Formats: sequence, C-alpha cells, structure tokens
Amino acid sequence: MDLDLTAPVGELTRQLVDVPSVSGEEAPLADAVEKALAAVDGLRVARDGDAVVARTFLGRPSRILLAGHLDTVPLADNLPARVVDGRLYGCGTSDMKAGVAVALRLAATLPLTGAGAGALRHDVTWICYDNEEVTADRNGLRRLAARHRDWLDADLAILMEPTSGEVEAGCQGTLRVVVTLPGTRAHSARSWLGDNAIHKAAEVLRRLGEYRARTVTLDGCTYREGLSAVRIDGGVAGNVIPDLCRVTVNFRFAPDRTPEAALAHVREVFDGYDLEPTDLAGGAPPGLAAPAAAAFVAATGRVPVAKYGWTDVARFAELGIPALNYGPGDPNLAHTRDEYVELAAIDEGERLLRRYLTG
Repeated sequence: MDLDLTAPVGELTRQLVDVPSVSGEEAPLADAVEKALAAVDGLRVARDGDAVVARTFLGRPSRILLAGHLDTVPLADNLPARVVDGRLYGCGTSDMKAGVAVALRLAATLPLTGAGAGALRHDVTWICYDNEEVTADRNGLRRLAARHRDWLDADLAILMEPTSGEVEAGCQGTLRVVVTLPGTRAHSARSWLGDNAIHKAAEVLRRLGEYRARTVTLDGCTYREGLSAVRIDGGVAGNVIPDLCRVTVNFRFAPDRTPEAALAHVREVFDGYDLEPTDLAGGAPPGLAAPAAAAFVAATGRVPVAKYGWTDVARFAELGIPALNYGPGDPNLAHTRDEYVELAAIDEGERLLRRYLTG
C-alpha cells in the first residue's frame, strides 16, 4: 500500500492503523514506511529487517532523534479504524501509531533543506522499528544498536510513546521470573498419596499479597515499584493431583536499581524457591540534567513526570544518549480492546514538535 505522509496527521494515523502490524508481522507496514520516506527530498533512508531509519545531514550543531515502534499487540476485533466523536479507535491508535504518524508527517512536511526562518534548528533522525511489544531479545532498536550504532547517534532521543502529551522521564525496569513448585502426582480419589504442587502456590501468593513496594523520587519524578503474579500454570487432568506448578512473577522496579540488584531482590523475596529468570531489562534514570533534555522540557512547558512501564529510553540511556518519552496517545488505553486516541491530541503533538524542531 502507499502512505500519504502529507495527509492531515489524524488521517495518516488511520492509514497506519489500518495496516495490521502485530509483533513479528510488521513487514508490510515497514515496506510502506520505507517507500514513503524514500520519496522525501533531503532524507537518507536505510533499513535493517523491519526497522526503517531516515536522517538529514544539514550540518546543524545538534541532532534530535524521533523514534517509534511499528508493532502492536494482537488484534482484538478492533480493525479497521473508525472515528467517533473526535476519537480514532483501533488497535495501535494510542500505542503508538499516533506518535509514529506525528513523526512521519514531520519528516514529509518540515523544510529539510536551506536556512532562514522556519528552517530546522537541528539535524533529525527518524526511526520506525519492529518488535517492541515482545521480549527484549527481539527488539528492533536493540538490533540496530548492535549492528548500526552510528544510526542512533543523537543529542536527544524522543520516544513517541503514549504520554497524553506530557513529558515522561526515564522508565521502570522490568523482569519476569518463573517460580517452580514441584509436587507428587497421584489419583485425585486418593489425594493423600500425592503432594499437590498447585496448593504450594498459596505461600508464593501470600508473600506477594504482603509485599510492600517502594516509592522512589529521582529528579523530582516519583517511581512506584510493583511485584505481581501474572500467570499460574499447573495440572494435567481433572482427576490427577498435579506434580508441577509454575507462577510467573513480574517485577517493575525503579531506575535506581540495576537489573542485577532487582533480580537479587526478587530472589530474596522468594528465598527457598527455585526461580528461573525469563526476561530482564533495566530502567532508565530521568536524565533531566542533560542540556538537550532540559531544552526540550522548557520548550514544551510541561512538568516532567515518571514513566510507568518500560520503554526504549532505557536502550538510549545505555548508549549515553539522553532520552524522553513524549506522544499524543493515552498510556492507560494501550493494549485495550477499545483503544483510541483523541484527534486533537495528535494535532497538538505535531504542532509542539514542529515548533521545537524549527525554533
């Protein structure tokens, strides 16, 4: 399909949403994005897998990077997109095709050559990447950092994550572990001959229920931690005492903890149990003291708040690149069946970033 990057940003969002792009299936949308950006004068376009990168080379003293992921969570009978009362409904509207649409429309309509009034104050990099909504090892930005580190060079990275138009600084870290509970299988009619593994989950759930999470304030941004059971697996048949139960636990931790410290903490909480880490990604401190980040915050007029959830600002933090989250979507609507974005919020996001990039 062809994308019209010069269409009104709400319409461009609808175009993006109507191309299904569940994680691992982004190729058709990546193809369309690559084709559209390649047609824009003044951009140098490159691709790695289903990640598309476009850059200006104007010799400006600074570079700003706008990044957004193309993938969504699985569909929930919420395509095609539809407009109702000033809201665009559909899978990925809020997280985060509205943000991607803002970035892409700027790529097509900003003055990418020349100087003078209205010209770009910064060189700009646009990155649209794959597999953000799944495990860290598949993340397209992670792959770009490993293969093409120079493509990510910037004085500030702005992740177009849904923030309701606020500036969200840093992000929580996240880890998942599986607590394995062994038992002894037996016929349920003679349950006393077995050892019920599922019953043993009661102690694990008790520890979680009594757990008191920390609240941490960094650079004026308050991060709340959370330790939660997110899945329980066990049992093989309705007449068998289960000999195995697994409880999956997710820890969202403040960015003052290293991944190693976070894992050590979870091991302490579940002392005596067999734990298998299945996913671990460190958080990112707010980084608001960085000059480029402070300048963006000043330009928005917003008071930064903590980012709840993990985002790829953490990858940029690892690379020493200041990064912030800013986008028109509502994070509370992400991944929901009735996900939507306010069309007025998309327009406002475009106006603010256009003003910031052109001064």
